[in-house]
Amino acid sequence: MIRIMIGYGIAIAALAGSAAWAQDASPVGLWKTIDDETGKPKSLVRITDNGGELRGRIEKLFPEAGAEPNPKCDKCEDARKDQPIVGMTIITGMKKDGNEYNGGQILDPGNGKVYKSKMSLNDGGKKLDVRGYIGVPMLGRTQTWVRAE
Repeated sequence: MIRIMIGYGIAIAALAGSAAWAQDASPVGLWKTIDDETGKPKSLVRITDNGGELRGRIEKLFPEAGAEPNPKCDKCEDARKDQPIVGMTIITGMKKDGNEYNGGQILDPGNGKVYKSKMSLNDGGKKLDVRGYIGVPMLGRTQTWVRAE
């Protein structure tokens, strides 16, 4: 009987520890972006916390066969125009808002457009849903990124 109670105690402690970790999980870290249309990896993005504001920078691209290995953002319309995509900051202004991160913007280097954005962690912090939208979140699309580290 004592062994059973100890086993239950260990199981409860493990569950409580994992639940606490999930609550404390943060998008800070390295993420593999997955194209929502093809399902293929596109890049590695490092998200950092700068005084409560999350920012994301592209560290690596996974170009398709025959594609330019180090492309520039020729469709960007701001200071990033014609700059290399690797090293480019594509997420800015994201701030924690309950269980989500809101108020930021995300650049799609493929079309040069900047969208409003929000993010939320899933699967115990192993996945990140990143939504880019125009106007209201209903008018947008979501990519699910996978934690790479």
